[in-house]
Amino acid sequence: MNQNSPLDQALSLFEYSQSIRRDLHRNPEIGFHEFRTSQVVINELAALGYEVQSGIAETGVVGLLPGVDGYPVIMLRFDMDALPIQEENQTDYVSQNPGVMHACGHDAHVAIGLTIARLLASTEETRRATIKLIFQPAEEGLGGAERMIAEGVLTNPKPDFALGLHVWNERPTGWMGISSGPIMAGADTFRVNIQGKGGHGGHPHETIDPIVAAAQVVSACQTIVSRTVSPLDSAVVSFCQIQGGSTFNVIPHQVVMGGTIRSYLPKVRANILQQIERIVENISRGMGCEGIVEVKEITPTLTNHSGVANKLVTAFRKKFNTLQIDDHFQTMVSEDFAFFLKDVPGAFFFVGSSNANLGLNFGHHHPQFDIDEMVIPIAVSLMIEAVAELSQKSLSE
Repeated sequence: MNQNSPLDQALSLFEYSQSIRRDLHRNPEIGFHEFRTSQVVINELAALGYEVQSGIAETGVVGLLPGVDGYPVIMLRFDMDALPIQEENQTDYVSQNPGVMHACGHDAHVAIGLTIARLLASTEETRRATIKLIFQPAEEGLGGAERMIAEGVLTNPKPDFALGLHVWNERPTGWMGISSGPIMAGADTFRVNIQGKGGHGGHPHETIDPIVAAAQVVSACQTIVSRTVSPLDSAVVSFCQIQGGSTFNVIPHQVVMGGTIRSYLPKVRANILQQIERIVENISRGMGCEGIVEVKEITPTLTNHSGVANKLVTAFRKKFNTLQIDDHFQTMVSEDFAFFLKDVPGAFFFVGSSNANLGLNFGHHHPQFDIDEMVIPIAVSLMIEAVAELSQKSLSE
């Protein structure tokens, strides 16, 4: 490898990175259906000499670059899936798949991963660590990480370290966020079904109105965080769906509501679940209805390994002195990379990708989401530096 900095190397491949990202943006695919995307990854990795495994968890791909025995196996993970959102941007790389859009930046993640793959493939004479690249399907709440783990992605060889990243439109290009310890909240989804007795809207006295009960449940649940969770802890309870009734003059027999719970601490999560059950049951019973709560865990809290995160922060501050580094960053958003970090020490970090001057500052999952593509070489160089830091010594030293 030449002696240029990681950022110089990444910038030299920017045209390649951008072309990959824009091609994937034009052709987004939702979770477990990333067939074209995975084929792009397979073709690129195979051309670079990686040992390639495909079809893991439907569309997942693993690229392995063997190193020297006794040195670490470093896993780098990049998610691939898009979202069921109709894109509203007007660019020459706008989605060509109606109702599907890369509204979270996973197209950039794949481009970052393949650029890193190119750079690492050129370090055969100096690189000692074994590199295991994971291109994961279905990160958006669909269980892609769990499926890949269940199908053996953490074996043959088992990683010694795991690294992941996310472009982040909540912060500008030139910023990065990383923390030692918890950095992303654990997530649950909940479904509340309130059953009453339907009837004519002009005869409410002959019904048991689930809409009125549902309204009181939503209102009461707003007190869970403000009145039962310590102000020093973090938690979110959000109702995001309400479905009840189909016309203006009929009181329905049931209302179904859905939402999300976000928390960092197991005790906080347990308390929130208990409070939702109590509120739904008591209000529903008090109004003559029956209330049923179903909860599904999506991902645990994403917790960075303190030793790995601290090592990376020190290295990043030395090598990237123009980068604004927030080493106490946390978010209530969730990520299934948390499942990898339950089994393998490692770290996950965020790289600012918004640019207000260019109008590239819409939030994640917005139909006009787009990124400042200069985040790609910055992210590539950070990950290359992270690999270098974690592979300096033999595991026996």
